[in-house]
Amino acid sequence: MAWVILTIAGLFEVGWAIGLKYTNGFTKLWPTVGTVAAMLISLTLLGIAMKDLPVGTAYAVWTGVGAVGTVFLGIFLFGDSAAVGRLICVGLILAGIIGLKILSPS
Repeated sequence: MAWVILTIAGLFEVGWAIGLKYTNGFTKLWPTVGTVAAMLISLTLLGIAMKDLPVGTAYAVWTGVGAVGTVFLGIFLFGDSAAVGRLICVGLILAGIIGLKILSPS
């Protein structure tokens, strides 16, 4: 269950990272409220997941899920570059996340 919670925490990290773009430097009220809410939910879920997972693994997976999701949403929502080199690097991050999951104690 900790892995599911950690994955959801990572998805909320994507939400707040993308939300930051919409806050316009925290000058827009509702995007700011949503972004702060996503931050709080993400950190709370990360803390819960860390009860059962090693801290290094949990943090790396959380940031990895956030990074991968944010890159893909950046490509689709904001027209960020989808150059092959960038996608290879994202693939390496994803491989690291999978490796940490496989090699973590159960």
